[in-house]
Amino acid sequence: MPLPAADTDKVTIRPLQSADLNAVVAMDAVFEGRTRRDYIERRLRAAQQQPELHAQFGAVYNNELAGYMMARLVKGDFGRRQASVRIELMGLRPEIARSGVGRRLFEALQGWGQRRGAVEARTVASWKRSGLLGWFSAMGFELASSLVLESRVGESRLYGDRHGPVSIEPGAGPGREVDFGRGEANDQERFARQGADVRAMTAADLDAVVRIDREQLGVDRRADLAERLAEAERDRAIRASLCAHADGTVVGYLMARVDLGNFGRPEPVAVIDTLGVDPSYAQRGFGHALMQQLFANLGALRVEVVESSVPLRQTALLGFLVSCGFRNAPRLAFRRVF
Repeated sequence: MPLPAADTDKVTIRPLQSADLNAVVAMDAVFEGRTRRDYIERRLRAAQQQPELHAQFGAVYNNELAGYMMARLVKGDFGRRQASVRIELMGLRPEIARSGVGRRLFEALQGWGQRRGAVEARTVASWKRSGLLGWFSAMGFELASSLVLESRVGESRLYGDRHGPVSIEPGAGPGREVDFGRGEANDQERFARQGADVRAMTAADLDAVVRIDREQLGVDRRADLAERLAEAERDRAIRASLCAHADGTVVGYLMARVDLGNFGRPEPVAVIDTLGVDPSYAQRGFGHALMQQLFANLGALRVEVVESSVPLRQTALLGFLVSCGFRNAPRLAFRRVF
């Protein structure tokens, strides 16, 4: 039964603390049917290290944690120019469910996001989680104009060895449109045969990555890209950042994060959020080379699924992911404008 209104008024909302770890893990285990202590502990630690990028709120009732919500500030995923808040985890103890406490947690998150320039909340969840989807609806969420695509690492044709450097055909002029890897019939076979000079992104690559990103989007996102690179350097088990090199320069990049949780995921998932290729090197397969190296790295980490939520207007990117073997995921993207 929901709490009486008088008792609901006794629930207070505050930031999560390190001491809340056990309570959050216990509630999450009930919600998800498994224990995810390592993932939740990492999320709490990330919030301590970067408080301006991570929002974590708890609902306290009778001096005990009775609910929580975890989210992060996101800027610039696949060309989105405005900041958003991505909800990652939430849960309530049964006795405070359907009592308006979830709404209060969301309102705290909304205020936090608005103070940091976010214009909306976003999340992705399994279409089978009817209770969770009902809560999204009650909070005013709607289906986002994005497709959620996924590929299983072990089953992908991109998961294999690569040999030798990429060769660029002499006399080929620069590309004039953003195309992460046009689907020539022999593109995959060519890279399986020749390989590519793809390495982990370093601070020395940032200027080139910012330049490519600016050429594609028309805005400078140095601060956002630098934050993602810094996160990758702090913990490569959470974020993977790669660069493709040719002719002594960076010609493409890919950024992804390893998500060990989120709503209804039974396994670790790598989520691609940023990908770009220098227009002068477009349609040469460098996008496929970056993706191939990502799959190899994830296979070594035993991450089984790669996912991405792509706006429908990004038709070139959608086509590229389909050419890499991505298909519709059993998950839906939602958004709620503030």
